[in-house]
Amino acid sequence: MNLFAIIGEALRALRQNRLRTGLTMLGMIIGVAAVILMLSIGQGAQTKINQTIAEMGSNLFIVVPGATSSGGFSFGSGSIKTLTIHDAQAIAELPSISATAPVVSGTAQLNYAAKNWSTIITGTTPDYFSVGNWKMESGTIFTESDLRSANRVVVLGSVTAQNLFSGEDPVGKTIRITNRPFLVVGVLMAKGQSLTGRDQDDNIFIPITTSERQITGNQFPGSIRLMLVQCKSADEMDIAELEITQLLRQRHRIAKGKENDFTVRNLTALADVATGAAKVMSMVLGAIASVSLLVGGIGIMNIMLVSVTERTREIGIRMAIGANQRAILTQFLLEAMMICIMGGLIGLLLGIGGAWVISQIADMLIVITLGMIGLAFLFASAVGVFFGFYPAKKAASLKPVDALRYE
Repeated sequence: MNLFAIIGEALRALRQNRLRTGLTMLGMIIGVAAVILMLSIGQGAQTKINQTIAEMGSNLFIVVPGATSSGGFSFGSGSIKTLTIHDAQAIAELPSISATAPVVSGTAQLNYAAKNWSTIITGTTPDYFSVGNWKMESGTIFTESDLRSANRVVVLGSVTAQNLFSGEDPVGKTIRITNRPFLVVGVLMAKGQSLTGRDQDDNIFIPITTSERQITGNQFPGSIRLMLVQCKSADEMDIAELEITQLLRQRHRIAKGKENDFTVRNLTALADVATGAAKVMSMVLGAIASVSLLVGGIGIMNIMLVSVTERTREIGIRMAIGANQRAILTQFLLEAMMICIMGGLIGLLLGIGGAWVISQIADMLIVITLGMIGLAFLFASAVGVFFGFYPAKKAASLKPVDALRYE
């Protein structure tokens, strides 16, 4: 018997028991849909983190002031002003460092015409935009000349620009920050949320000198909230961290054996941890969903065993008229694989549809790849072969005489 004839027999057997075939297929439908859905969620989370890391900038450190304590209670990093603009300038001169960007920040009320908006105000230097990998949507950043003269110029984040100007080009317009006029020189392209979940686009940027003298004020002149430091290459990150630490300890006159009054954090290492966590989450979600496929496979094996028992006389007749064991084995294996493949197709459609619904409702990034689809089908086919082999082998092993006598 040729392969096409065996396929025809397998399809006829499945059509004769439509309800049983549908119920058997249900386990595979649920399994494949679950695998597609879970993998797409995990891949989406990993892609989102990779995008955030790429937008964050490369080879970055963040240096924050040290902790302070009172009455036995520690108030955590940044609770005491120990870093200065001059520290940032000194670090920029280290051989392993390409740039630094000191930062002071606060909140401010903005006004333009009849509109107002409250947002974060960041005082920094022009290097901040290259270190942080910011790109311009329109206009330009402020200059070193603006920094030296403490000019009232401002660069807007995309969310802030939209809320103040509603689509109007802000460049060249004047807004008021705490009732002081500022010229808008540029608007940044959107970046989205940071790894901590903060909206990076709801922000405005002004020269750090302007911020200190005219907006936020400073109880400790020259002190900063933090600084971003960019290393020249990823290979020099460890050396750069050591150099930064040694330089700041020397500048702050910290005695040997005393704790640092600052903290150096490797943002690249933190990003790698986040990426690894996303990969693990994707694998765990896929493994959980795969259990559904295994359960569906067990259901297929049970139903196929019942089918072999019910069709024992049919098998005996086929063997009596010339069908060999290989043909019987192939037919039952094909029946199991057809159930898995048809169930896999339906499950694939349901999984893609479910992923789309979740992305719309929860505003999540969902990623479905051809590799993911191929993996689901490969797994479904493997389940069909694995769990269909035993019933098929049992059917092929029947002796024609015993099969014909079976009632």
